[in-house]
Parts: sequence; C-alpha cells; structure tokens
Amino acid sequence: MSTKPTIGADRPRLKIAIATSGHTKALKNGSVPIEGVDPDFIEVVPIIGAFRRMVRDLEFDICEMAPTTYMMARALGAPYIALPLFVMRRFHHGGFVTRPEANIKAPKDLEGKKVGVRAYSVTTGVWTRGIFTNEYGMDSSKVTWVVDDEEHVTQVKLPPNVIHAPEGKSLAGMMAAGELQAGFTGPAGIGRAGPPTGNWEVGGQTPAQVYPELIPDVEKVEHDWYRRTKIYPIHGTIVIKDEALKKHPWLARSLMDAFSKAKAPYLVDLKAGKGDTPDDKKYRGFLPLMDDPLPYGVSANKASTEALITYALQQKLIPSRPNFSDVFVEIDH
Repeated sequence: MSTKPTIGADRPRLKIAIATSGHTKALKNGSVPIEGVDPDFIEVVPIIGAFRRMVRDLEFDICEMAPTTYMMARALGAPYIALPLFVMRRFHHGGFVTRPEANIKAPKDLEGKKVGVRAYSVTTGVWTRGIFTNEYGMDSSKVTWVVDDEEHVTQVKLPPNVIHAPEGKSLAGMMAAGELQAGFTGPAGIGRAGPPTGNWEVGGQTPAQVYPELIPDVEKVEHDWYRRTKIYPIHGTIVIKDEALKKHPWLARSLMDAFSKAKAPYLVDLKAGKGDTPDDKKYRGFLPLMDDPLPYGVSANKASTEALITYALQQKLIPSRPNFSDVFVEIDH
C-alpha cells in the first residue's frame, strides 16, 4: 500500500466535517495542509449534527463521529472506517448527578431508578454505564434509561429498559420535577433540550438546578482509575469512506500526519499555560497524568478502544466483538 500521494496525480477534493478546536484549527484554516488533498471543510454546529448526517446520508468523505455511533454503524455495514484519531477526550466517572432525596449513594443504587440520558447509544452514556457496571457492580438492565432524542443509528434495537420521555417533556424538566432520580449533565442529558440544533442548550438545565455528583472526589477517582487501567475514554474519532481510502491508499497516513502537525503547537501552548477555554483547562489538567492528553494512533489507544468495544458489546449495541482491524485502520502517528 502506498503511503504517499502519487506525484502528478489528481488531488481529490474531499468534503470534511470536523469541529473547530485548539488542536484542529490549523487544519481548518489551511496553515497545516493535508498532503495530497484539497479539503472542503463543512461547518456543522454542534458537530453532533454531522454524526447523524454521515450515518444516515453518507454526506461527507471524512467526518468526525462518536465512536460508539461509528461502531454500531460499522457493524451494520457502513461503508467507512475509523482512523485512530481521537479528537475529544474526557473521563466519565463524573458528569452524572442525582436528586438528593433519591438516596442514591453508589451506582448499584441506580437499580430500580429512572435515569435521563439523551440517547441510549450516546458515547458518554456507554462509558459511564460500562464503568458503573464493571467497577461498581451495577446491573444496567435493572435501571430504566429515559431518553428524549433519537439514536443516530435508527436500526439499533434498544433493550426493553430504555424508554422515551413523554411527548413535550425534556430530561431537564423531568429531573427538576422529580420524575427522574438521576441524569447525565451537559449535552449527554439534562444540559440541553431536544435533538442537536444550533440552539441546542437553550431550555436545558439552568444554573438554579444544581444536583450533587454521584461519585465523590471524582477527579481523584478518575485519575486513580486511569493510572490503574490505562483507559482514557475516547470520544470523537475520524471516519473516512472506504471508497476514498481504496482509491487513495496514502490518505490514512496523510491524515494522521496532518492531524499530528496541527496538534503539536497546541500541546506546546497547553504546557506553557496558555489557553482559557473549558477544553484548554480540561486538557491542561490531564498533563500530570500524561505527556499528551490527545494521543493519536493504535498503540497509545489500544486499552481505551478495547474497553469501549467491550462496553458496547455488554450493552447490546453491537452484535459481536469485531476484529480490531475491521473497525480501526491500524496505523500509528
């Protein structure tokens, strides 16, 4: 397989949808080129909207996508494959809150309760359910998961303990009214209302609605878990159409190189204490744990990708465990 664009070959013009962030902005403004490619960047806000458009309409040649959504689509024959480029990361013991009167002291206490999550297959939900199940002994099948949006992959058959919020009700409103005993914060749950649109967080949780985190001292717990397991939860991955990769076999390497070059100055800035966005602060907070809080490539992410595959299988989102090479291009930066 060629790893470099052929000299003199026609440069493909490829439609690309990725979020703008500190580590991707150099790609999108053209200061770091993608060798051999004329990129046509399509702006989608929020980027979650692009996941749905790619899954349902194959709209882009290259697209950011939630890894759980991707694995579900791939299991159903989707004609694109992921590169081990993970452009969003966070831990998942936190971002999960409870109503104080529900008397939920540990994940096991969620059994028999109603929990709000945007969609059952949202990657945040898959990670947290996996952690609560494998680390704390929760039986996910005994929790009622209440959703208020569609799954990106509409063909998925959901477990019977997943129910939809009543028409006209949001998870935020149900949590405030006590109809839910727990929920995910932010875009995964009570921090927004309805399906992804430009005003997605309007009508979500308000500052007056403050609920306690389920896991106390959560940052220490997350960091200790990472040191023990080396699992660093993956979020947005980059998928590329099979036909584009077949026609241009050098494209995987070209993309890996470009994403790595775009990230390099961002890491320098993080280590110098620069950057004040929530993501900047989050990734800078991970520097004591790891030299690179946005590691790319198969080797650096094997524990994390294998864990997510296991969780997706346990939660019946994929029918069987795939061969790793069937879901990720095996390439390092």
